Amino acid sequence: MSSVTLETGQREEELTVRRTFVLHRAEDVSGVSGTGVVAEGAMFSDGTAVVHWLGKHSSTTVWPSIDSMIAINGHGGRTQVVYDE
Repeated sequence: MSSVTLETGQREEELTVRRTFVLHRAEDVSGVSGTGVVAEGAMFSDGTAVVHWLGKHSSTTVWPSIDSMIAINGHGGRTQVVYDE
């Protein structure tokens, strides 16, 4: 992992994307997201997960971990993380 120098002169570790994924939803509990692939995401070297929700009401969210995101959006196992190869 490389580091970058901030404008303040401090060095900070650079985050890199480690894995990309999609969220696949078998059942739409809320009636908002639909089924099938409902989001695209990336997991960074420090475990941070960024999720971009697809569809009419798209948004992008940042989570401290993939586990945190699934705890809120997993809908009791109805949403699966499918990692790209």
